[in-house]
Amino acid sequence: MTDYLRVTGRRFLVFGVANRKSVAWAVARTLEEQGAAVIYSVRSDARKASLASLLPGRAVHVCDVEQPGALERLAGEVQAGGGGPLHGLVHSIAFANYAEGLKPFDATRREDFLQACAVSAFSLVEMSRAFRPQLARDASVVSIGISSLAVTPDNYGYMGPIKAALESCSRFLAKSFSADTAVRFNVVGAGPLKTSASAGIPGYIESYLYAEKLTLRRKNLDTQEVADAAVFLLSPRSSGINAATLVVDAGMAGNTFDREVIRLAMRPQ
Repeated sequence: MTDYLRVTGRRFLVFGVANRKSVAWAVARTLEEQGAAVIYSVRSDARKASLASLLPGRAVHVCDVEQPGALERLAGEVQAGGGGPLHGLVHSIAFANYAEGLKPFDATRREDFLQACAVSAFSLVEMSRAFRPQLARDASVVSIGISSLAVTPDNYGYMGPIKAALESCSRFLAKSFSADTAVRFNVVGAGPLKTSASAGIPGYIESYLYAEKLTLRRKNLDTQEVADAAVFLLSPRSSGINAATLVVDAGMAGNTFDREVIRLAMRPQ
């Protein structure tokens, strides 16, 4: 079989596997199916234990990116494990504190915003810096973002600006690394997905069902569709794409004036 993606034998480090519904898991599984070697990083020992049956025989490391020095320690562990350079990193981690329920954006607490930014956006900068010495010259770093930064959903709150920060960090890292490497940085801008993480967003089911009506095909994304786009960006086949966001939303963003959606919105209450 032709190795079209040319990832066979390459090594990738994937952050963010939580369970079988995770985008990170779909990306890692697809890489392995294509002959790549995958190293896993999870948030806690408890998470590692819960994934034991899902990831038997894999190299699984624990790294809580919120803790100072955690990424540097992980980089040391990965390097000590040997195996050669890393050909890609996958950043699929995010956190927002919705414990107090929905709040208007202007009621966002400083500590919540800064924590979400540290975990969900700035961790990409720290991750890239920590692993820079181990990255192959033509490595690819892919983050999982959202399909539109222009919308202002009530139930997503301050995570909208945080995802905007993640996307901006990716572009600036692409510029920074270009000084002496060919490492690429891109984002997959995913539409709404049915994941465990999204289930923690207040009112998400209603948003998910509404988004489905906006897609041109009247069917929401499968997690695998987002993973396939990420694997493409990780592969040498996407070598001409850098500092970009690849939107994967089944046409949702451009279909806001669909006749059926308008009809439903204007229906007398």
